[in-house]
Order: sequence, then C-alpha cells, then structure tokens
Amino acid sequence: MKKILIATHNKAKLKELMIGIKDLGEQGIKILTLSDVRVEEDPEETGKTFQENSILKAEFYAEKTGLPTIADDGGLIIPYLNNEPGIKSKRWIGREATDEELIKYTLSNLRGCTGKKRIAYLQTCLCFYDPRTEQTLTELEKIKGHIAEKSSNNPTDGYPYRALFIVEKYNKYYDQLTEDEHHEVSHRLIALKRLTKKIKDLI
Repeated sequence: MKKILIATHNKAKLKELMIGIKDLGEQGIKILTLSDVRVEEDPEETGKTFQENSILKAEFYAEKTGLPTIADDGGLIIPYLNNEPGIKSKRWIGREATDEELIKYTLSNLRGCTGKKRIAYLQTCLCFYDPRTEQTLTELEKIKGHIAEKSSNNPTDGYPYRALFIVEKYNKYYDQLTEDEHHEVSHRLIALKRLTKKIKDLI
C-alpha cells in the first residue's frame, strides 16, 4: 500500500483528516486528495446511517480511482428532535442551504426549549476501503454537548453546527476550542486514530 486517498470536498474536514493521518504519511504512504486525482463527483448518499454512507463514499471513490480510500459521514444528532438532522445534517433544508441558514433553522426548531431538550451529539463514522482486497474498516465516534441559544458568530466554514454546539467537557463553543482542546475531544480525530492503527496492522 503506497497511496491512500482522502475522499472529501470539504476543505475544513480535509484539513482535519490530514492532521489525523500524518502518521501514515511518515511511514512512506503518499496521501492524495480528490483534487490530486481530479475527481469532482459526489456519490448519492442513500444510506440510512452514518456508517452506511461512509462505506458508500469510500467504495465510490476507491472504485473510481483504484486507490485505497478513507471517507467519512457525520453530522448533528438532537435527541429531542427525533435525532434530526442526523444523516441529513448538510441537506436538512436543502442541498443549497448556507451555513447561516442551517444555524438559524436549528435555533428556530429549539426555540423555547431548555435543559435536557437541548442535549446534542456530533457523530462521525470513518471508513477505509481497499478495492484490491475489498477490505473494509470502520470507526464510529461521537462527542456530547448541547445546542446554545445563540450562535458563537464565528462559524467554521463547512461546519455550521460548531457555531451552536457547546462541548460538554469544556463548556465552550466547539469553534472556540483551542487547538489542543480540539485535538483532545475531536470525534473525527479520535476515530481516525483508531482507524489508522488498523490500517498500519494491514501494511
């Protein structure tokens, strides 16, 4: 295994994944992005869970490029809203919705709600798929918090819910965590650390 593809068009997510996968790069594996392989398409996300969608994405890009691929799917879960937006997090109010519109819509759905009704989770599932061996590995992780009554007004582009999500451990907006705090609690980095260990065992 000499190359691995990181399959996401989300620049903020790509930056985070590149941090988490640097150990593999240090072992001589070349890390490629969708821009490197000139793939612009996205698969239709027809899965019913984050895990199903992450596998679907990894298989889609692996089959397009012939490369072992890491992909993920994740989003916001609000138990009071029947676990919405869940797998619809980015398309809750339509694929063309802006980050600001998603923030406003989330707040409107929780208007008047207090206490446990505002409990929420950010969840992700990472998948590694090797098209040569048809080996599939997945890791699921989540972080607990609650939805604030107003936005932090400092949204991370591509991650609208971070401007609303108060991380339980630090009682701070997710997008106001320091770099060290983020690395400690990031559900994506935690899952990726476990996944890269499994990949190393395959090499």
